[in-house]
Amino acid sequence: MEQLVTIELFGQSYTFKSESEGTKAEEMVEFLKQEVTRVETRLKDQSVSMNKLAILLLTALNIINENFEQKRSYSALLQDISGRSTNLLRLLDKNLDSSGRERLQADTKQ
Repeated sequence: MEQLVTIELFGQSYTFKSESEGTKAEEMVEFLKQEVTRVETRLKDQSVSMNKLAILLLTALNIINENFEQKRSYSALLQDISGRSTNLLRLLDKNLDSSGRERLQADTKQ
C-alpha cells in the first residue's frame, strides 16, 4: 500500500510516495537523516565545505558501498556454508557406508 512519507533535510521538507509499510518507511527516513548528519559532521571536522547535493551524493555512495560490502560478506558466508555442508555430507556418507558394510559383514558371518 502506497503512503506519503516526508523527510526534512537541510531545512527543507520533501514528500514522496513509499510502497513500504509505515514503520519501514520511517526507519529508512531516519537512517537517511542520520547518514546525512554523519557525512556533514565528518566534512565539518575536516574543514571541507560542500553543497547540499554533494553531501546527498556522498551519503548515497556511502550507503551503496555499505550495501555492496554486506552483499560480498553474505555471498562469502553462503559459499563457506555450502562448502562446509558438502564436507559434512561426504563425511556422513563415508561413515554411513563403512558402518553399513560392517553391519552387512557381521550379518553374513552369522
